[in-house]
Amino acid sequence: MKCSLKIKQLNLENISFTSVISILFCGLLFLLISCSKKSITIDNSKSTFRVIGYLPGRENLVQSANTIDYSKITHLNIAFINPDSSGTLQGTENLNAVAAIAHSKNVKIMASIGGGGAPKYYPSFLIGDKKSKLITDLVNLAVESNLDGIDVDLEGDLIDANYENFVIDLAAQLKLKNKMITAAIATVYKDQFSDKALAQFDFVNIMSYDRTGPWNPSKPGPHAPYEMAVEDVEYWNKTRGITKEKLSLGVPFYGYGFGGTAPESISWKTLLLNYPNAVQTDEFNVNGGTIYYNGIPTIRKKTALALEKTGGIMIWQLLQDDNGAKSLLGNIDEVIHTKEK
Repeated sequence: MKCSLKIKQLNLENISFTSVISILFCGLLFLLISCSKKSITIDNSKSTFRVIGYLPGRENLVQSANTIDYSKITHLNIAFINPDSSGTLQGTENLNAVAAIAHSKNVKIMASIGGGGAPKYYPSFLIGDKKSKLITDLVNLAVESNLDGIDVDLEGDLIDANYENFVIDLAAQLKLKNKMITAAIATVYKDQFSDKALAQFDFVNIMSYDRTGPWNPSKPGPHAPYEMAVEDVEYWNKTRGITKEKLSLGVPFYGYGFGGTAPESISWKTLLLNYPNAVQTDEFNVNGGTIYYNGIPTIRKKTALALEKTGGIMIWQLLQDDNGAKSLLGNIDEVIHTKEK
């Protein structure tokens, strides 16, 4: 933008010195505002991009919560809050304290239910009186612990014929209290999710990992390749019609090993501690076996994909990260802010 200001000739005999100064001041003010319009324009196109990090709920939840760099996330999901066999929610003791920490950093906090290791008795809590009690308890938990909502991470057989009605009823009660409802979903279970169930969620986090693992030793290989992320986003956006803004791409901060003495499962932090040369690759050979994971280049590439094709990125899980330049969360944050410029 070019800046210009035309001031007509003044008849100094018929105008006071004060008037001249006033005119010049107004002109200068106009000039400054006009010239600065471009420089102060803010691009908010990515200001709503989500970075969701899961934090396992353990006895030292508050201690763990204090290790997180909240400046690099927007949502914190506490995993997992589930009922015991009698229906009493477990792991709720420190939620108030962690919610206060998160909110002081302008980060939203959710309690996540289910998980890959959810109790076998869970299906009975998705129907009848047990369902009503679970929903009431979850809504009360969100209100009393000052949470922003509930995240539903029911997987496998728990996405059954009762899943749809459960999330419909839970969503209705949460929204009465101005609370969010989100979900973790995986493409491997795609046929078990109804469109009506998916429509209940404020957004969904695609678990784009665990294509294989220790449970499938006959199929060694990458469990979370970049191509899988591309395919997963394409499916949920194009085939199932979930808008870009309601999708988050999930990435792993861990790896799986096959063969030899390779560990079955290993965090990014432990991987780098034991094999510091593994940082720039997605697989590492060790003692006749191979560990597969997402190194820094792939995490950065997936972050760029998420920025282009979705409304957020999700991390399982935050305690598995390293520090400093080798932090995967740090690299995610760097890509996001580079793209924003």
